[in-house]
Amino acid sequence: MRVAAPDDTFAGQPPEETGPALPRGLFRGRELPHPLKGLLLRPTGLMRGPAADAAVAEGRAWPLAGGPTVFGAVTVFLRAGESAPWQVHGTDVPGLMAWARAHGPAMTAILQAALSRLTAPRAPFAGPSLDRPRVMGILNCTPDSFSDGGDHAATDAAVASGLAMLEAGADLLDIGGESTRPGADPVSPDEELRRVLPVVKALADRGALISIDTRRAAVMEVALAHGARVVNDVTALADDPAALGVVVRARVPVILMHMQGEPRTMQADPHYDRAPADVYAWLARRVAVCQSAGIPPARLCVDPGIGFGKTLEHNLDLLAHLGLFHGLGCAVLLGASRKSFIARAAGDAAPKARLGGSLAAALTAVDQGVQILRVHDVAETVQAVRVAQAVRGAG
Repeated sequence: MRVAAPDDTFAGQPPEETGPALPRGLFRGRELPHPLKGLLLRPTGLMRGPAADAAVAEGRAWPLAGGPTVFGAVTVFLRAGESAPWQVHGTDVPGLMAWARAHGPAMTAILQAALSRLTAPRAPFAGPSLDRPRVMGILNCTPDSFSDGGDHAATDAAVASGLAMLEAGADLLDIGGESTRPGADPVSPDEELRRVLPVVKALADRGALISIDTRRAAVMEVALAHGARVVNDVTALADDPAALGVVVRARVPVILMHMQGEPRTMQADPHYDRAPADVYAWLARRVAVCQSAGIPPARLCVDPGIGFGKTLEHNLDLLAHLGLFHGLGCAVLLGASRKSFIARAAGDAAPKARLGGSLAAALTAVDQGVQILRVHDVAETVQAVRVAQAVRGAG
């Protein structure tokens, strides 16, 4: 199969989000946009299955993150400076490259690099390949998590639940000892370790791939020493000054999540110019910090942080633009399971009654090439993803 170069000409599908023509003079007399913060590409015209293979072979589409989903057009987010508003434009890739060439070789190189990040295959993450969606089972060893607080507070119950998730098809387990739901109070590192360490050790001893869900360096360090192999930090290693060093020294993969504010106040008044682009730009800064410290893209995964400092409208906008985050050049994770936006979008429902909305969000993510799904309901998610992929692959 021939993979088209980014500047090959083709009759692309109409973009899903359109706007005015790409501006020719936006950067005249100004510094060109930062390639990760001022010029963002959301892949559109998505396809899978035999039709997608044919489109790639004919030079009409490109693989998204090296996976089975391909794209034939893009939505472009542009801004002339970090304080400038975002401009949004829809185009096919040849039109985009023609626009870049009109701005000169430097802009052309920026665009080609951006397209390379979108199309490059992703390396395995913590062991499992990313050639299919991976399911991360949520194991909250807390008395006050929003959905399952108290269900896994006892070690035996948590271990049993973790083993059941693995049997149901989970590829890895995310174990946390501090609730980060809106309004949650922090707990001490000692209390966090008391809750999670026996569970981490027991499940790691049984061969499970364990992610430690914490924002504290001390908890990361101890959990990694007792069998955890991934760090999942809701602050993207920005809360604890020692956290980045722990991850660098341990040479383990890390999940960087976006959160505006902190758990106690994050839902007070969240504000964005355009949520997907603003979240992307923030994560780009954290990715750059990690890479500067020596963490390669293969050990990085980004999470847009559904429900963390976002309104319903922000969350829905992010879900519609998940493909944008592939432009960061690393794996993408979605954690939307049982979140309150489901009740707000579809009618009030208790957290454990949000399975339908959780599956809808998961399949939306899979459609956009998201590689890891963080979920409470493992068996149901695995089944839904397998059936959806079988149907789309037959198309």
